[in-house]
Amino acid sequence: MHVTSREFGSNARAAVADANLRQSLATMKTGFRARRAEAVAALPEFEALRDAGKAIKDHTLTHLDHYLERFEAKVTESGGHVHWAGDAEAACRTVIGICRAHGARLVTKGKSMVTEEIGLNAALEKNDIDSVETDLGEYIIQLRKEQPSHIIAPAIHVRKAEVADLFREHHLEFDAGRPLDEPRALLDEARTVLRERFLSADVGITGANMLVAETGSAVIVTNEGNADLTQLLPRVHVVVASIDKVVPALDDAATILRLLARSATGQVMSTYTTLATGPRRADDADGPEHFHVVLVDNGRSRLLGSPFQDVLRCIRCAACINHCPIYGAVGGHAYGSVYPGPIGSVLTPALSSVEEAGSLPNASTLCGRCEAVCPMKIPLPRMLRQWREEEVDRNLTPESARQALGLWAFAARRPAVYRFGTAMAGRLLRLMAGRRGRVRRLPFAGAWTRVRDLPAPEPGGSFMSRYKSGKEQ
Repeated sequence: MHVTSREFGSNARAAVADANLRQSLATMKTGFRARRAEAVAALPEFEALRDAGKAIKDHTLTHLDHYLERFEAKVTESGGHVHWAGDAEAACRTVIGICRAHGARLVTKGKSMVTEEIGLNAALEKNDIDSVETDLGEYIIQLRKEQPSHIIAPAIHVRKAEVADLFREHHLEFDAGRPLDEPRALLDEARTVLRERFLSADVGITGANMLVAETGSAVIVTNEGNADLTQLLPRVHVVVASIDKVVPALDDAATILRLLARSATGQVMSTYTTLATGPRRADDADGPEHFHVVLVDNGRSRLLGSPFQDVLRCIRCAACINHCPIYGAVGGHAYGSVYPGPIGSVLTPALSSVEEAGSLPNASTLCGRCEAVCPMKIPLPRMLRQWREEEVDRNLTPESARQALGLWAFAARRPAVYRFGTAMAGRLLRLMAGRRGRVRRLPFAGAWTRVRDLPAPEPGGSFMSRYKSGKEQ
């Protein structure tokens, strides 16, 4: 996984100054958040479903080897093939080998975060295999040569006018003067271009929202139907999925599906929910002649039994991202990783290293909204703090931060010093604020006061002095 998370600070500063990005991210507040809240309010048993979903994933992770082997047996029984890939290189090598074995020159792809993680498109291109993303958002960012900036809305940062310019640049077969002012026109043009790719593809590659051990099925949900065309029309269907996607049975998959769409887009169910089970049988009307599943580890097995195992419960709904104030301010590309937001700030250091991505766990207010809305009840704030502690233990934090923490720790261990220091700081801030009641510029806190004022403490003393005074009355 290509990670540039060390540049988070500079990336974030550039993102905050991007007016177009701020306008794009504002849609999350009236879109994803509002629709999720409505969907959850309409389902009284939602909290009980969260508990059930968590229990399913916890049980599966405890017995992961058993369910993966059972899944492999069922896929083989249905006429398919399972390939095990320990890392990104092995996964790409396996997919390329399948494509070469079938003489593939053109591949269509459904939306898949794990293929983004392993860099599959770049590997296919390097081996002279043309790969076309068929999810509209993924197609847009592929043309822009970018990573997704959001898990379920990869092109959320791109404005409509930018998409129109992009299509004019790449779709040279259309009239140069065609109107592309309306979303419908953009959609129709993308559909026309992609339809030809669907019909011409030699291999279709998809991810999987879940893998069902009971039946050997891959569960895929979309709102565009592109994954169905990707897996049904080519002669070969390849599913690339991480090992944590497996669930024991169809009933378990049904439970998680009731959580997934409501948490992601505020829908009761996604428009298309498809189960792919092996290649086409003799009496099937359609489907691929060959069915392959590539199971990707890429660091996940290291998390089993670790303090970060809970992150493997993630179902990629992006609810934590949609409610995160940091993501809402800087967007996904600032994180320098395929996985942005709170889930990315935990998962990226786990899959790469704390040396490469240790800055991401610090990109959080620890407000707790991510855990509150997570359908799998993943304790993201606890794991963010765990990564911060590991960063400090490895002496990876900046010297200035270590000195500041040391000074705070010195005062915190000495109550008299702490009370004196906070009292003096409160008086100083009130003097600096004057009649306005807000500090516009503050030494050593310029990053804060450059974009917002700092409210000065109200007069009346500290909490402890007020508490003591009230107790004596």
